[in-house]
Amino acid sequence: MDAERLLPSPEAHELLALTRQIAREELAPAADKAEADGVFPRDIFRLLGRSGLLSLTAPEEFGGGGQPFEVYLQVLEELAYAWLTVAVGVSVHALACYPLIACGTQEQQERWLPDMLSGELLGAYCLSEPQAGSDVAAMTTRAVVDTSGSDPVYVVDGTKAWTTHGGEADFYVLFARTSPDRTKGISCFLADAGTPGLSFGPPERKMGLTASPTTQVHWDGVRLPLERRIGAEGEGLRIALSGLDGGRLGIAACAVGLAQAALDVAVDYAKQRRQFGRRILDFQGLAFLLADMAAAVQTARATYLDAARRRDQGLPFTTEAAIAKLVATDTAMKVTTDAVQVLGGYGYTRDFPVERYLREAKVLQIFEGTNQIQRLVISRSLSADV
Repeated sequence: MDAERLLPSPEAHELLALTRQIAREELAPAADKAEADGVFPRDIFRLLGRSGLLSLTAPEEFGGGGQPFEVYLQVLEELAYAWLTVAVGVSVHALACYPLIACGTQEQQERWLPDMLSGELLGAYCLSEPQAGSDVAAMTTRAVVDTSGSDPVYVVDGTKAWTTHGGEADFYVLFARTSPDRTKGISCFLADAGTPGLSFGPPERKMGLTASPTTQVHWDGVRLPLERRIGAEGEGLRIALSGLDGGRLGIAACAVGLAQAALDVAVDYAKQRRQFGRRILDFQGLAFLLADMAAAVQTARATYLDAARRRDQGLPFTTEAAIAKLVATDTAMKVTTDAVQVLGGYGYTRDFPVERYLREAKVLQIFEGTNQIQRLVISRSLSADV
């Protein structure tokens, strides 16, 4: 994927060039084996942190890059092109850092952000529950203030589900109920991995992203000092939903990177494979299929970049983020399926990466809000009074 990109600054071009170099030299050679063996690439995240790629949009005073969101998303796309597990992990880490960046006090930011942004600490995001996925406000995990000791603390009990980096992360952003109010009774917290009472279920047995651990996270009487709450009590749902707008764009960019990778494999194969004395690319039926795949990838890329630029300009972008997530992840599913078809029997084998791309694409339609939820967000915006 060497096409010239429209980027806002020379620095952004340098960042993308660095990303491509790391992706080609470090990510792509390791991806197949790590996915086959289910090995989490923790060292890759440290490398990305030390290269400045885990903190691109964060404020410069805390060690961030201060880059526009459109640059960050194009970096994510390049990472996903080489290895989706890593790109999704970067997106999740950014989502875990967001509450502290957006709503933390200066003291909290100065205390925790530098290590988070450097890559020395990796984050996870505990929002969904076994019975509260798309219906986030139905969560039952509770944080109750205990004043019996010399210093008041929150005591947390409950179980979170589908946590990326579960058991591997160094810190966990938690959303828990602090009052019975359905939407205004949820608060946001930050917990270290070694906090007593915090434990993890076995990794889920997934059809794709097998190098990325996904687990339940159990909170059994976990005691968190009051300064571990991010934002005011009751602001958690607002923080979570605001963060998910950016997270959905992250997944959209990952989906485009995966789709581009599948398209490139398909085109390369079609140029080399010969039938009836001709390259199969020269048969119009196949050539038009590849053309449709290319058009879909370009469309999805333009969609997420439009939403990102709205975000960078301080404009509302919730609906645009939902559209980008919907369009890009549906595109990834369609393009990876078509790539397998282009390769025929070889596409169904593990000798080529497109079968893995197909398995990985499916989850992109599910997490950060299923695509049915994205349609709900979009349709509600159409019916809203202007």
